[in-house]
Amino acid sequence: MSRERARRRAEREAEQARERAVRQRQVARRQRRRAVVRRLTPQLRRGRSGRLARHSRGERAAIVLLTGAALILIWSFVDNLALRIALIVLLLLVLPAIVVIALDRRT
Repeated sequence: MSRERARRRAEREAEQARERAVRQRQVARRQRRRAVVRRLTPQLRRGRSGRLARHSRGERAAIVLLTGAALILIWSFVDNLALRIALIVLLLLVLPAIVVIALDRRT
């Protein structure tokens, strides 16, 4: 009787060892596949990035609208074309400093 139980226990343990080995191979295969997919897919950065990302949507809208208003004012009140172009270039060069001063942040 005890030999029969020992034989059945050995069979059960052997079957469990086979199932464990199959499971380990499946897990290893799945991990290798995930590693390959992770290597091949480009990393997407979540959230905003870049220079304008440091400002809220309202701040960006204000920057664009005020710059556009300044451009319209320059275009409508200045008659000389060369002076218009010079003022527009000057505005675009000074714009980052104006943003830093107005929003008290670095761009």
